Amino acid sequence: MNHSLDFSPEVFQEILQRTSELIVAQYKNLDAQKGFNVHPEADVEAWFAEKLPLEPMSLPQLFEEIQTKVIDSATGNLGKHMYAYVMSGGNQISTVAEFILSTINQNNTKWHLAPAMTEIEKRVVKWAAEMINYSPTAGGAMVSGGSEANLAGLTVARNVYFKNLEIQKKGLFGQKPFTLYCSTETHNCIDKSIALLGIGVDHIRRIPTNKDFTIDLQALETQIIKDKKEGFMPFCIVGNAGTVNTGAIDNLDALAQLATTHQLWFHVDGAYGGLASSLSQLKPQYAGIEKADSIALDFHKWLYQPFEIGCILVKNWEMMRETYFKRADYLEAKYVPPTRFEFNEHYFQLSRNAKAFKVWMSVKAYGFAKIQAMMQKDIDLSHYLAQLVEQSPDFVLKSRSDLAVVCFQYKGELSDAREIEDFNQQLIPALEADGRIFIAGTKLNGEFALRACLINHRKDMPSVEYLLEVIREVAHKH
Repeated sequence: MNHSLDFSPEVFQEILQRTSELIVAQYKNLDAQKGFNVHPEADVEAWFAEKLPLEPMSLPQLFEEIQTKVIDSATGNLGKHMYAYVMSGGNQISTVAEFILSTINQNNTKWHLAPAMTEIEKRVVKWAAEMINYSPTAGGAMVSGGSEANLAGLTVARNVYFKNLEIQKKGLFGQKPFTLYCSTETHNCIDKSIALLGIGVDHIRRIPTNKDFTIDLQALETQIIKDKKEGFMPFCIVGNAGTVNTGAIDNLDALAQLATTHQLWFHVDGAYGGLASSLSQLKPQYAGIEKADSIALDFHKWLYQPFEIGCILVKNWEMMRETYFKRADYLEAKYVPPTRFEFNEHYFQLSRNAKAFKVWMSVKAYGFAKIQAMMQKDIDLSHYLAQLVEQSPDFVLKSRSDLAVVCFQYKGELSDAREIEDFNQQLIPALEADGRIFIAGTKLNGEFALRACLINHRKDMPSVEYLLEVIREVAHKH
């Protein structure tokens, strides 16, 4: 009887070889990879509707099942024809990094459980701050994505801003309602975060936007003053460093000034576009980001990382510790050198994998300048798409931005706005059924439009042209 779950070295080598073949095969045909593989939901459910396996399946049979049911049905996130949501395609070095990471299986919580990974994460926090010209003393942590990064930032905001109220000890009972301010274009994870923090979504003030979808500063200040007069406790302004709908960048410098004037916390949601602030031609649009008290970033967007990895940055490590530290006998650190950095004292999780390793390895392997070049290429391609849309009589451009997202409609021979909108809503499932490209929709000022996100270092001009060709073909058949 084998007294562990390990295979013999020979069998394990065969498993690794088969795995390598599966992975390499994914990169051989990227140009032809479909955006979406159409399978009825009931069929996919049936593939996996089996009782708990008590006996092992043969490895060749298992790999065949992985190929047909998992890989062949996967949404085309690696390839050039994914435009829905924000899918960056990952990178090959991170594939290797994830493999190494799962093998050495480090719990990045206490220094002596993951010495190298602890220091790597600290370094990636410092690199992230350097990338966006943020405080060199910044503290932070790797998290699951932009949503968790925003939750973490707002948690620090609530706990540090209201430190004198001792809300970590006493809770929110008996306090006047706290109010938070953001634009109508701000991501819905802010609503989820405020609900989780016990503040309540009724106390989010969604401020209208200007024509370019940036927050209306005058309306914002008017609302803050009004809330103060009515007995609320304004505490936080959220600025958008690139909205997910259109890539709109709020006037962060003006927001920072408003936050200072009214003594509020200034949080920046940079999950979508924060890292683009590292590009020299965009720096003026991001002026003021360095004044934020906290910033949410998302590395599986413009650092081209595979899911999942986000990052929260705050002004210093003490803010993180003040928010998250809780003494426990089984974590007592007084018997070890005081210089050791313990991530469990600076973030919520106790069990956490070392997400920063793939970022560290990617930046080392490619160099940040190469990654920046890919960011710029994405942005240039989005401008090319907007240009093609404007030049095409059967399409209409609905929004443009400095970032890599374009909203537009197919209009064909139609002229009535309602008919065009209805037709585009019908196009989404028709394009999904076709599968060659994958695109989703959104609403701008209540009007439905197709939304193309071009964050993928593998995209090129022919693939952008192909997007419009496929939409035309499907539209003509529909």
